[in-house]
Amino acid sequence: MNQTEWKSVDEAIEWIHSFLTLGIKPGLKRMEWMLERCGHPERRVKFIHVGGTNGKGSTVSYMRHVLQEAGYEVGSFTSPYIERFQNRIQINGQDIADHDLLSLAQKVKPLAEELAETELGAPTEFEIVTMIAILYYATVAYPDYVLWEVGLGGRLDSTNVVVPILSIITNVGFDHIHILGDRIEEIAFEKAGIIKAGIPVVTGVTDDQALPVIAEKAKEMKATLYTLNSGFHYQLESFTEELQTFSFQSMFQQYDHLLLSMKGPHQVHNASLAIMALEVLKQYYAIIWDEEHLRAGLQKTEWMGRLEKINEQPLTYLDGAHNPEGMEALSQTIQMYYSDRPITVIFSAMKDKEMKGMLKK
Repeated sequence: MNQTEWKSVDEAIEWIHSFLTLGIKPGLKRMEWMLERCGHPERRVKFIHVGGTNGKGSTVSYMRHVLQEAGYEVGSFTSPYIERFQNRIQINGQDIADHDLLSLAQKVKPLAEELAETELGAPTEFEIVTMIAILYYATVAYPDYVLWEVGLGGRLDSTNVVVPILSIITNVGFDHIHILGDRIEEIAFEKAGIIKAGIPVVTGVTDDQALPVIAEKAKEMKATLYTLNSGFHYQLESFTEELQTFSFQSMFQQYDHLLLSMKGPHQVHNASLAIMALEVLKQYYAIIWDEEHLRAGLQKTEWMGRLEKINEQPLTYLDGAHNPEGMEALSQTIQMYYSDRPITVIFSAMKDKEMKGMLKK
């Protein structure tokens, strides 16, 4: 392949962003074409695939911190980015180095140009980013595990070209309904598309319309399903402005008085999903971690843009809630901690969002 010479990483990022105009094109064929041309690098990486409407990033962050405490090198692929493009592709919480991003973009560019000439058409921006991430983990960074977050939906999302060692579905709610459908069962069907044959699944879905769809898919794929409120349980014990304390119980283990620095009942939900996923990884794949790693990792976890304190006087938080379920979680958290004081809200959203339903919360 002829390498393109860019002088800086900013030029490479500008090239990647130029594909945003192509919009979203669900489907796996373009990704499969590019991976085939590269000799299937994704087969060399141990992925943990994380899908769901909300809570993906936090669940990834909890798992990363615990695995790091246990001494593992952990990649994480998340979207969108908060501060800089490089946030999307990390090892142990450190962004991909500019020189690695530049060199991998140079490798992907001729591939993207060649693909554009085929009947499949040009790749999307997210497909290019996904391709760079796979090449980074498989050929440059070599982490022990990669926490691999779904971009949109699941079944036709470009991350779904990997066969993971574990799948996680955090929850199912109304988001991207113009693409995923406007019925909860339709959205659940798309999320369940990440379930692979024989690969265990952990889910925090409790909705009585969505859960049967996921359970049916797991049964069809002969994938063992661990479900919140049957396979594992959690209980909020207490909370202060600094810490939440909760207990966790599963068929494998029980933990009491676990501490979280992140606020809100939804974070206890996300942390419990992460614990169950870690327990399954320990049982199925002999991933070694102990209670000390778990406690330290959970308490250290922070996640940008999730009720992130950015100022003390006046007390100011940033939160990325961008759908009705996210706004519900945000409003519950504000009620929990700050119901005794006046609150000013500055709110903005993309025009395809359900603005009224979100603001109502």
